[in-house]
Amino acid sequence: MIRYSLRMTNSSGATDRAAAFSYGDDFIPQPVLRPREQIERQVREAILSSTIRGGERLPSEAELSRQFGVSRTTVREALRTLTAQNLIRKVPGAGGGSFVQSVTANSLHTSLLSSMNNLLALGTISHAEVSQVRLQLEVPAASLAARHRTDEQLEEMAKIIEQQSRISVDDPQVPELDARFHGVVAEASGNQVLAAFVHALHGATAPVHFLKLSADMSPQAVRQHMAIHKAIKNQDPELAAEKVAEHLEYLNQYVDEPDIPLRTGS
Repeated sequence: MIRYSLRMTNSSGATDRAAAFSYGDDFIPQPVLRPREQIERQVREAILSSTIRGGERLPSEAELSRQFGVSRTTVREALRTLTAQNLIRKVPGAGGGSFVQSVTANSLHTSLLSSMNNLLALGTISHAEVSQVRLQLEVPAASLAARHRTDEQLEEMAKIIEQQSRISVDDPQVPELDARFHGVVAEASGNQVLAAFVHALHGATAPVHFLKLSADMSPQAVRQHMAIHKAIKNQDPELAAEKVAEHLEYLNQYVDEPDIPLRTGS
């Protein structure tokens, strides 16, 4: 059973555990947190410090309400905020509840993806902006991949390219395979943060969906993937970066951006 010790602050700013302060020049009063915010902070700190580990189920709302000494509505609001921050996930059903998300590079990707989707839903991000960020991230990622790639990652890239070469431009697998290829290149960089950003960009926008795909364009894109793979395999950082830049610039010629680039894929 997870136990929490909540030090609720009253309206006068005093805590249940009285403390004497000598008001010197260095004392700066801090804003008083509402009960919901105090619950959020304590649970967040417990998750980030691994006091509560990834995969663990939190007590029920009723039990948390009892432990914290607040209403179930207050607990529910706190859990809703923590869910939006991707620190916990809600699972419906008899065996469900609130489960702690693992704080890993993958959870960073999930958090970034959620934020990207929200911005896209507002229509404040354009494909041109996404393309600029992709260029800034994927070019150095390819360079790093040429230095740090593993045999397994090279094999996975080759398998993806082989699949791409066998399907037509209108095959529903095209976006998924494109995202997987660029994702593996980013992962091969050895930088988990960089890989998380690249995955999020692809997951939120699926760049292939913005392209006016044609029968001649698809084979050319596959050939460019082959060139990227070859440069990474030969451990040539400069050539790998050059080939990715050429590939992204080539794709930009076929951009057909919708009015609101909204996609809610996972």
